[in-house]
Amino acid sequence: MSEEARNDSTELVEDEFSSIRERFEAGEELTDEEMDKIADLAVGYLKGILALFGEASSSIDEYDGENGELILDVNGGDLAVLIGRHGRTLDALQMVLTSLMSSRIKFYYPIVVDIEGYKSRRRKKLEDMAHSSAARAKSRGGKVTLSPMNAYERRIIHLALRDDDGVVTHSEGEEPERRVVITAVR
Repeated sequence: MSEEARNDSTELVEDEFSSIRERFEAGEELTDEEMDKIADLAVGYLKGILALFGEASSSIDEYDGENGELILDVNGGDLAVLIGRHGRTLDALQMVLTSLMSSRIKFYYPIVVDIEGYKSRRRKKLEDMAHSSAARAKSRGGKVTLSPMNAYERRIIHLALRDDDGVVTHSEGEEPERRVVITAVR
């Protein structure tokens, strides 16, 4: 492909995403076709990343999340290594994919990468932990300090307890030792 043809095809791709970017940044709801373009690009990048780990037999399910994010759930194959301890490798994989996407489409579109439902299981476990810790704090009339967590997991704890008038939550400490403190309201 000549340099000129390559530049023309790059401009065409940028033009294709520039109209989507304008609509997204204006707060307009994207059409199914526009969502498919973003999802197809994200899935392509994710398959490329998985191939670097020798993973070619997995499937990727895509669906819309509760907060408008694109969720890509990878299934099949030997994927435990991509989750890592406490999901840290999975978080890094998501960050790399998000960076690639932002660079290509020239705007931030929220994408969540999950592997065999790990994040949804982890979210449920964290929500259960939040509620049982809140009950403990209320029964003691004091506070419960949770283990250190990343920002995403701390947010899940805060959101799980935001409607519980019996407790307040806050985070304290410095990364990577930052943790949630749940305090009973007297």
